[in-house]
Amino acid sequence: MSEAPLLKTPLNSVHRALGAKMVDFGGWDMPVQYSGIIDEHNAVRNSVGVFDVSHMGEIEIHGPEAAKLTNFVTTNNVQKLKHGQAHYSGLLYEHGGFVDDILVHKVEDDHYFLCVNASNQDKDFEHIRSHNRFRAQVDFASGRYAQIAVQGPNARATLQKLTPVDLAAIKYYWFIDGEFGGIPARIAHTGYTGEDGYEVYVTPGEAVNIWGRIVEAGAEFGIKPCGLGARNTLRLEAKMALYGHEIDASISPLEADLGWIVKLDKGDFVGRDTLVKQKESGLARKLVGFEMRGRGIGRDGYEVCLDGAPAGWVTSGGPSPTLCKNIGLCYLPVEQAVPGRSIQVVVRNQPVDAVTVETPFYKRAK
Repeated sequence: MSEAPLLKTPLNSVHRALGAKMVDFGGWDMPVQYSGIIDEHNAVRNSVGVFDVSHMGEIEIHGPEAAKLTNFVTTNNVQKLKHGQAHYSGLLYEHGGFVDDILVHKVEDDHYFLCVNASNQDKDFEHIRSHNRFRAQVDFASGRYAQIAVQGPNARATLQKLTPVDLAAIKYYWFIDGEFGGIPARIAHTGYTGEDGYEVYVTPGEAVNIWGRIVEAGAEFGIKPCGLGARNTLRLEAKMALYGHEIDASISPLEADLGWIVKLDKGDFVGRDTLVKQKESGLARKLVGFEMRGRGIGRDGYEVCLDGAPAGWVTSGGPSPTLCKNIGLCYLPVEQAVPGRSIQVVVRNQPVDAVTVETPFYKRAK
C-alpha cells in the first residue's frame, strides 16, 4: 500500500518559494526552518516573526446548549468566558489523560470556536461528538480557516498597518472579528512563543495574500518567516506544553503542572472523577524544568536518573538560544520535582549532571 500524500497548508507554495526546509510533521508538509532556527528564534524574541500555523484544526460548537457541551468536554470553566474572550483548556479521557490541549474562544452565548492540534483534530472532533447529549451542533471547521501567527515585540506595530481594529485595545487572550488586509478575519491576541503577538484566522483562499501583506508590513522591523524549529525552542523556553511530549493520553493536567486549567468546582466534566481521586490520593509524578550542568544536551525521551537510579524521562530538551544554556522538561517522582535537585540525564549511555530549576525558563518583560 502506498502512503497517503502529505497534507499541505494554503501557504505551501510560499514556503517552497522561500527555500524553506520542509519536513513531514504529523502528516503535514511543513517548514522546519528558513534562515535558521536560532536566527528565526531571535527575530521573535527581539522584533517580529511570522508563522504558518494553518495546519492547526478548528472545531465550532453552535446551539442553545453549546456552552454546556463545551464545558462538559473541557477542563477550564467556559461559563466564566465573556464574548470575545479565549482561554487555554484540556480535552480529557475519562481516565484523566489528555485527548488534546486546546484554545476555546467564546464568539457568542451559542457559539464556541476551538483551535486544536493538527494531528489530533479528527480525534478531537469524534471525542466531542461522542459526548454530545446536549442541544448543540459540532462542526469540523478546519477547511474554513487558514491561521497565521505574528509574534514578537513588533507584532502589533506590524499588524496595525493592516487593520482599522485598535489592536492595543484587545487584551491578552481576547479576540475580535473585524477587517484585516481588507477582508474579514478573526484577530486573536494569543500565541505559542512566550512573546506578545497575535494569531489571525482568514479563509484559506486569502492566506497567500495576507501572508504577503504581513511580510511587507513587517519589513521595516526585519520580520522573518519562522518554521516549526523556532516555534519549538520558543515554546520550550516559555514552558508551553507540546502534545506528544509533555502531555498525552497517559498524562493528566495535574501531573503536567497544568492544574490551573482544571476547574473542579464548575460541575461535572469528562475526566473530573479521576482528577478528584488523583488530588485526594496525591500525584506520583510531576513535570519539572532542568538545566544541564555537564557537557551534553538532554533530548526528548532521554532517561533521567536520581542518584544513579532511573527515575523519569525528558519530555522536551535542547539548547536555549535566549539563555545560551541547554534546558529541558522532565517527569520525576513528585517529591523530587522541585527546583534545586541534582539529577543525571543519560546522554549516549553516559549520565550527565543537571539540576532542576524554576520555570518558565524565559518570561518576557511586561
